[in-house]
Amino acid sequence: MDLIENAELARKGDKEAFVLLIRAVHQSLFVIARSIVKNNEDCADAMQETIAKAFSNVHTLKEPAYFKTWIIRILINECNQINRKKKRVSLIPYDLRKTSYKDEYEQIELFEVIDELDVQLQTIVTLFYIEDMSVKDISNVLEVSEGTVKSRLFRARKQLSELVLGEGENKYELS
Repeated sequence: MDLIENAELARKGDKEAFVLLIRAVHQSLFVIARSIVKNNEDCADAMQETIAKAFSNVHTLKEPAYFKTWIIRILINECNQINRKKKRVSLIPYDLRKTSYKDEYEQIELFEVIDELDVQLQTIVTLFYIEDMSVKDISNVLEVSEGTVKSRLFRARKQLSELVLGEGENKYELS
């Protein structure tokens, strides 16, 4: 069965279909949560709350095709709530991400560079480049216009370019 069929069954109360849905999106949820909250404990808390809320409210899902978008929106809200409670100011890099998406031809640590962006831009970049979501889907998840997503992507690309190619001292060197 595919995601849409399982979402439809879960919406009608099928617990096994819901479990299959969570298994299908688990890795994406982890990557997104980790990019927002930055540590394993908060990531686990956000994912646990997200799954509990999704399970309790899956019957309210209007369009099964948008299950992934729907649950990512819940996750982002949970992560933001955790960050608000902790009132974090600094971004803490972590080793797991440094090894996850490493390209043998580059010595750039992708997530180290992404961590240098504003939090708002980090989320957009993670959803667009790491999770391969469309501008339209990101717009729905973040509840902003497609134009806002495009403008944030533009700003993020510009900042990433400056970080990688540098102005003055180059922190990340391409080889």
